[in-house]
Amino acid sequence: MGQETSILQLFPDTYRALFKEVIKHAEQINEIRMRAEKPIIVVRKGQEFFLTKSGAFTREIDVAEKMGQRALETILNHICNYSIYAYEDEIKQGFLTVEGGHRIGVAGQAVMRTEKEIKNMKYIRFLNIRISHQIIGAADLILPYLYEKGKLCNVLLISMPGVGKTTLLRDMVRQISDGNRYGKGMTVGVVDERSEIAGCFQGIAQNDLGIRTDVLDACPKALGMMMLLRSMSPNVIAVDEIGGKQDEEMIRQLTRCGVYVIATIHGSGMEDLENNAIGKELIKEEIFDRYIVLEKEKNGNIKRTIYNKELFKCFVC
Repeated sequence: MGQETSILQLFPDTYRALFKEVIKHAEQINEIRMRAEKPIIVVRKGQEFFLTKSGAFTREIDVAEKMGQRALETILNHICNYSIYAYEDEIKQGFLTVEGGHRIGVAGQAVMRTEKEIKNMKYIRFLNIRISHQIIGAADLILPYLYEKGKLCNVLLISMPGVGKTTLLRDMVRQISDGNRYGKGMTVGVVDERSEIAGCFQGIAQNDLGIRTDVLDACPKALGMMMLLRSMSPNVIAVDEIGGKQDEEMIRQLTRCGVYVIATIHGSGMEDLENNAIGKELIKEEIFDRYIVLEKEKNGNIKRTIYNKELFKCFVC
């Protein structure tokens, strides 16, 4: 299914005309944000636009079309095939993934099972459609630096949200799995806790992660890494947005077992990583051979800086 079609099908027939212009620019769309009784906001190439009643882009809030509560409920019901209860497990996590790999973030009133566990969510009045974009070849420029003498390196990607680290991780996984001029194909296990890397829909990855890749979808990272290690005999494990002590310890265990690790972490640069309790320990122990920092420049371009384990710059593009 093409990207335009997969996005259009998120909306009932009644509302497709409103989003027709948006769909024409699908490759440039990052997010479609809908809040009950508030203007519809479309993030296009990193910039915010409102939609008019006819579906045209505008920066003028006075002519912006508001999303009615009933309309929002209708769109959510349509996305859930008119059976929200069937998607209860996904919704209580705050998102669901649909065909095409697009992720629908939801917010409303949480219904708690215990003090720390959400049972369900009701009065959903906020939707964020995050459009999935796979950029084949996104890792081409950095690929030579992921290997050393034909051997894959343990790699940590560092960036703030919205700079492209998951897109880069996805293409790294694909090329490592399929094999490339710098190394032969390897078995890769992906722990996709928030269904962002593979974008699985009904168990099938909507993004190309390569022919030797196994995906554990919607599973907590530390638990997922252990499960893949025990069950799928991976050469490499890839995981997005590490953060807890359990993640840190599991990464140590993987490297002790001879499994390569490709991971991402939030941060604006190496200084952030060095000030992060987990990052500081990982640097000290030289767990990772390469650090890749992604930064968005003022002109909107993405700058990539690669450091080796001694924290010397070895590539900038």
